[in-house]
Amino acid sequence: MGAPIRTTCAYCGVGCGVLAQVTGPRSVTIRGDAAHPANHGRLCSKGTHLGETVGLEGRLLTPMIGDGEANWDEALDLVAARMRECIAEHGPDSVAFYVSGQLLTEDYYAANKLMKGFIGSGNIDTNSRLCMASAVAAHNRAFGEDLVPCSYSDLDEADLVLLVGSNTAWCHPVVWQRLEKARATRGTKLVVIDPRRTETAEQADLHVAVAPDGDIALFNALLAEMRRRGLVDDASLAARVETDAGFWTQLDAQPGVPAETFAALCDLVAAHPRMVTLFSQGANQSVCGTDKGNAIINLHLATGRISTPGTGPFSITGQPNAMGGREVGGLANMLACHLSFGADERADVAAFWDAPNLCAGPGLKAVEMFRAIHEGRIRFLWVIATNPAVSMPDSAFVREALARCPTVIVSDILAETDTARFAHVRLPALGWGEKDGTVTNSERQVSRQRALFPPPGEARADWRVISAVAARLGWGEAFAWSGPAAIFREFAAMTKLATRRGRALDLAAYAGLSDAEYDVMEPFQWGGRHPLALGCPTPSGKARLVRVAAPAPRADAQFPLRLNTARYRDQWHTMTRTGLSPTLSQHRREPLLEVHPQDAAALGLEDTGLARVETRQGAAIYRVALSPGQRRGELCVPMHWTDQMAGEGRTNRLASPATDPVSGQPGFKDAAARVQAITPDWRGFLVRRDGPVLDGPMLDEPVLDEPGLEGLLYWTRSRVKAGWLYELAGEGAIAIDTLLPAGDRIEVADEVRGMRRIAVRGAGGMLEAAVYLTRSGLLPAREWVASQLGSGEAATAELLAARPSEPLPDRGAMVCVCHGVGEKDIAAAVLGGACTVEDVGACTRAGTNCGSCRPAIARLVAAMPPVPSIPLVEAAE
Repeated sequence: MGAPIRTTCAYCGVGCGVLAQVTGPRSVTIRGDAAHPANHGRLCSKGTHLGETVGLEGRLLTPMIGDGEANWDEALDLVAARMRECIAEHGPDSVAFYVSGQLLTEDYYAANKLMKGFIGSGNIDTNSRLCMASAVAAHNRAFGEDLVPCSYSDLDEADLVLLVGSNTAWCHPVVWQRLEKARATRGTKLVVIDPRRTETAEQADLHVAVAPDGDIALFNALLAEMRRRGLVDDASLAARVETDAGFWTQLDAQPGVPAETFAALCDLVAAHPRMVTLFSQGANQSVCGTDKGNAIINLHLATGRISTPGTGPFSITGQPNAMGGREVGGLANMLACHLSFGADERADVAAFWDAPNLCAGPGLKAVEMFRAIHEGRIRFLWVIATNPAVSMPDSAFVREALARCPTVIVSDILAETDTARFAHVRLPALGWGEKDGTVTNSERQVSRQRALFPPPGEARADWRVISAVAARLGWGEAFAWSGPAAIFREFAAMTKLATRRGRALDLAAYAGLSDAEYDVMEPFQWGGRHPLALGCPTPSGKARLVRVAAPAPRADAQFPLRLNTARYRDQWHTMTRTGLSPTLSQHRREPLLEVHPQDAAALGLEDTGLARVETRQGAAIYRVALSPGQRRGELCVPMHWTDQMAGEGRTNRLASPATDPVSGQPGFKDAAARVQAITPDWRGFLVRRDGPVLDGPMLDEPVLDEPGLEGLLYWTRSRVKAGWLYELAGEGAIAIDTLLPAGDRIEVADEVRGMRRIAVRGAGGMLEAAVYLTRSGLLPAREWVASQLGSGEAATAELLAARPSEPLPDRGAMVCVCHGVGEKDIAAAVLGGACTVEDVGACTRAGTNCGSCRPAIARLVAAMPPVPSIPLVEAAE
């Protein structure tokens, strides 16, 4: 084996450095890079288990035209021909690209240059529109540029951190670990502002349970109170910040939270001037998300808590390269390098690219784009590295639009996604571990992603595919890059246009980087720790306080509940990567509807039962989970499940397409909803073994057919070590034969309770599948049965009983996936004398690797009754 390869994690915007040790043709061990400034060696559960996601299962390995394989020339010729014909007949605005924060900066740059510079339309937008656009708009209004004005190191030096709309412990666990360390070493106080009492909120010094979209009223009232307390220096403010004459009189002093909670918040803010406010999707994904961002920024500007150590408003991004995409103009309303569509800046870009067709103005933002596709105004769509049939709001409408579009091109790593089903041409792309380029994280840190494996099958880099299409359209010279280093040099040189126009984005020092220097490039942060320390890129050099008003309360008698959406700790986006990991799949195997117990009682919902959630856009069925952390009258569901992973639980069927009027970002977090209990005729679960591991583009034997799941009331699937675990529920007759593969069946039936248990063995007695069904009885535990897939060891009686002859320890619900520690293991440690999270870690190792489970451990420790102190028994290494 060679030396570990330094690369960057595939997931969130924290941008953690990874050391990847390749151990085989498609295998790798992963650990954190202690030398990387973003994480200093820490990794979350998703990053830790990247090695479980690099196989070739489900990969798209050759170009496809319709359902038939094609070679690259055939596919690219067709893409270029369809695009040329569309432009000739309907104009450049009939073409659109929809791209992704999963792209590397070099891929993003190539796509943006082709669309805006040479096709001549602004119709390129990105799924970052769904997560970061409101923060971008707030930055532009306040600072004159899309600038995050602080750095991770400010978290280390803050005395108070406000987390707004962020379940940081789950969604950005490495940032959470940094906060935990600051609390332990310097006593940093933590406030969580969130409607839900999340795992993060449970660990806070103060939880402010605002109503959905209550953030603006809260921050306006907080700023008014800080001024009343004399913490706004008007003279200093006037020297640094532009303030509208009516700004202070329009602040509403009603915070929308209980008086005692607001007083406690005000006291903490007043007492701790070294304050950082981290805000994320709970703030951004709103029809007033831009105003929320500016309300937060206003507080920091007015009190001078910005551009000094331990201070600043910090928008933390969701995707690994959301920031890089913003830098190169991936959003429809900007040009590359933070440049605008003003006449002078357009002329700069046109000259730099030698692009006579440069678009005249902004293109359509994501929701507008799919509306235009639905209406026939856009007739050619190229989707790259994203899955809008799942991730866009009102996904049924988006699917109608895709079905109507005359040409849909999809570049992806997977052969089957919800979006790929609508594609006329599918192009195989490189994935993480195969791509080579750069990403920019939430604090403006540029890092290298490096290839670990050779390209599988016929897969190609996205920038190379884009360049090949450009060449076929007659623009080859402008896209004749020799590799990603050449693209990076061009982008770095282009940032000179930005600095010439007073912007802070400056990578010009890297414009002369050689290929060899690019290969070994270390992480670097553009703009420095505090890029606004010397002033803002506005005409006056000052920042701006922006007037924002709280939205009017919304009520809907037909849909009286408010629906929120969330991420799960160990899953990522639409699960195309994390869903392949048996370790990560242990935490939450199904999409859960979280509802307050009192609401559940009133609605007739039972814990672990099923319920249908309905909005004006659509409906979906979920497993019910009672949660006292939910506010009364509010529901919460996860965002991850797709057609490949479930027949129900598709959350963006429910989300409204309403958007923020400034940013165009959809309001995923606050939809009017109603809910009703669902009682199936029967329930069950199925385990089935995998087909053969995919070691290359061709298979010597077929993959096992999927079970017949059509027509079921409810099904989901999750990865286990040797196959898949399916949860099932239905009405009427049970079509068992469609669920099971061929093989020797062993069956037992209990007619009294309406229960059937069937195991299917293949060659050598190997367990291929097992199904357990009941109309009224209790179902057995799943994990042991799933662990027997591919094994011939379990006796028939054991399989039919769904338990081994000698009982295994009952570990309870999984808490720590890194070390396989369940709730009952932790309870036993507490009963044995463990009083803290650290004590539990010493006994069980839970929480000692990635740390993502530490808030859950803390909750369990707090819930246990105190026991007399006894010596701890530490876990064996």
